[in-house]
Amino acid sequence: MKTKVRLAILTGAALLLAGCGAIYESPAVLPGSAAGAKVRVVPITPESALVANRSSYTPRALPAAFSQVAGGGGGLRGAGALPEPAFQPQSRPAELELRVPPPVQPGPYRIGVSDVVLLATPQSGTTVSELSGLLAAQNRRQGYTVQDDGAIAIPDVGRIPVAGLTLEEAEALVFQRLVENQIDPEFSLEIAEFNSRKVSIGGAVAKPGVAPITLRPLYLDEALAGAGGVSVADRDYASVRIYRDGTLYQIPLTQLYARDGLRRIQLVAGDSVFVDTAYELDQASAYFQEQIRLAEFRQGARNAALNELQAEVSLRRAALQEARQNFTSRLELGAEKRDYVYLAGEVGQQGRFPLPYNQRASLADALYDEARGVPTETGNVARIYVLRGSSDPRDFDAITAWQLDASNAANLLLATRFELRPNDVIFVAEQPVTAWNRVIRQIIPSLITTGVGSVTR
Repeated sequence: MKTKVRLAILTGAALLLAGCGAIYESPAVLPGSAAGAKVRVVPITPESALVANRSSYTPRALPAAFSQVAGGGGGLRGAGALPEPAFQPQSRPAELELRVPPPVQPGPYRIGVSDVVLLATPQSGTTVSELSGLLAAQNRRQGYTVQDDGAIAIPDVGRIPVAGLTLEEAEALVFQRLVENQIDPEFSLEIAEFNSRKVSIGGAVAKPGVAPITLRPLYLDEALAGAGGVSVADRDYASVRIYRDGTLYQIPLTQLYARDGLRRIQLVAGDSVFVDTAYELDQASAYFQEQIRLAEFRQGARNAALNELQAEVSLRRAALQEARQNFTSRLELGAEKRDYVYLAGEVGQQGRFPLPYNQRASLADALYDEARGVPTETGNVARIYVLRGSSDPRDFDAITAWQLDASNAANLLLATRFELRPNDVIFVAEQPVTAWNRVIRQIIPSLITTGVGSVTR
């Protein structure tokens, strides 16, 4: 009886294995003509990848709202022309634009309002007695301050206009006035405090403030060092911006420390230096707006124009943000056209891969995006295909199967060079042992059923 049961089981197994083609049909790429389609298999090589990439294709572009900025186009009504910007705002480019201020030749230092000058005299001789009254007054006032009319007041001599003069010219004028007052002095003129010519420094520095222009030229690196140095976390998108005479100049921080000539830019009175740590101009714009208001926008009409500009920028920014959100919502709901590539066979997750906007994707991008990939246990890495139909209506049934043999891992580099096109189908064949295992899993329940039926009889 047991022999008959075993014979029945074996007979049933043989019949089932003989008909396994009907039990499990493995998907495969068959060259030649199959199901009315002309299939041509072409191995992916460096040369064939170039041929495949020659097919015409233009990636879909994002709407214009994603490349527009809110601050462009328009000026201040009734406030005159705005300073020329150092660069047009963009969406984080590869590197910041360099715009260097023109070289200056300010000449010798000229005395200005609020400067403090001293009369330096010998400590012995008749000159001291002749100037005793002057020195006493000078010591009481800690020097002579250049007043708002450009003159200094010396007791028993009067007011002497020295603003706009060099030290040599001012010394000659003071000497002449002393002689006119029957004083034959021996002295030299010195500047004790430099208060008339300054450079403001702000932004990402340790000690924001002002740096005076003295007899010695003031250079950019010295001004930054005097403000405690630059303090930024990311130099790639940090820059030093200089506002001078209604124009903005920009020096990327990476180039500032790489080129000696940029560090030795000479600053002049009235310059505003701002260290910006982000690519957006929000903080820098606020700083320079303050400087512009102090220098030019004295009238109420111009302040109203600034408010109008800010309101317009806010409205534009809100409109751009709404347009971007609408596009994103339509994209999520499938209401926007999108190009896709489809993945089938032995991949980590079958589905469709959306081709990116404004750039092209490679075979490697689709295979290794997120949770995808080729499972090495079941996928045959030697048979990775990109199925592409002919774009010629006269050859509508022609299919080219570009085959990547990744059994040699060095060929995976070709996957990064092979560009995808809309409606490509990426197919990964299964391992032979995988096909056998799936057949076994399907026939084992049938074998058990056949054996049980034979025993019951």
